[in-house]
Amino acid sequence: MLLPSKKRLQESYDQVCSHVHRTPVLTSSVLNEISSAKVYFKCENFQKMGAFKMRGAINAILQLNDEYRKKGVVTHSSGNFAQALSLAAKNLGVPAYIVMPSNAPTVKKEAVRSYGGLITESEPTLLARAAEATRVVEKTGATFLHPSNNTNVILGQGTAAIELLQDQTDLDFIFTPIGGGGLIAGTALATYYFGTSCKTIGGEPANMDDAYRSLKSGIIETNHGTQTIADGLRTNLGDINFPIIKELVEQIIRVEESEIVAAMRLIWERMKIVVEPSSAVPFAALLKEKEHFRNKKVGIIISGGNVDLSNLPFK
Repeated sequence: MLLPSKKRLQESYDQVCSHVHRTPVLTSSVLNEISSAKVYFKCENFQKMGAFKMRGAINAILQLNDEYRKKGVVTHSSGNFAQALSLAAKNLGVPAYIVMPSNAPTVKKEAVRSYGGLITESEPTLLARAAEATRVVEKTGATFLHPSNNTNVILGQGTAAIELLQDQTDLDFIFTPIGGGGLIAGTALATYYFGTSCKTIGGEPANMDDAYRSLKSGIIETNHGTQTIADGLRTNLGDINFPIIKELVEQIIRVEESEIVAAMRLIWERMKIVVEPSSAVPFAALLKEKEHFRNKKVGIIISGGNVDLSNLPFK
């Protein structure tokens, strides 16, 4: 396949960096000892609206000309991208129309509204969400932006890895969670163009292992359930990000629910930072296969910190 160019990724970084936080890279000697590696956590839980998705949302809107911006943007999302697009649009003076499933948590709907997003509710299925988003596009003339299967979104997400590689130039691997595929595809592009022999590894819940199976079969596989604590990963790959993943991602490691919870707890206890379950998945993957990464320098992208504090998986 023809990959998005290094020049295009660099241009995305140049545009995005003034609109987002440059999040810190944290380390822990205890977690290094537990994992048998030197681990560098890129903390996107400290990003605006609490997740890396702000980067992709900003980048996608910045690519639109003034005429398209005036008409607004639309997406369907029950979580972080709904909030990211709403805040990015607000900051750029662009209307944002957000289709959310009727069973989306009230706290997430309130967050979207607080960022200025105009919510339309749909039945809680992917087909219904997509159909409602199409209706909103037809009614408003707004531009549809997919949360993960959009090239400009992917390039925006890749800027987190660019920063990580600038701060730690000699990484052997970068681990990310994998759900819709936008973050890992952008990270893989960044490591390919800006890394020095650095490889991209994905972590995925075993209960939602469509990406693992897709990489094995060479075609996009789907899931039949959504049974994982890592709620941000309850989605599927797309036809834009999967070819990038297939060409550039080295490996996907599956982890069990108990391993996700244990990794999340370690990060909370040892690093004293709030991370959501999806963010713990790549660290869980490193711990599961730590003998393969012994003494290596490993970057891990902490994807977000938007967690329901009243419903933690540990006491």
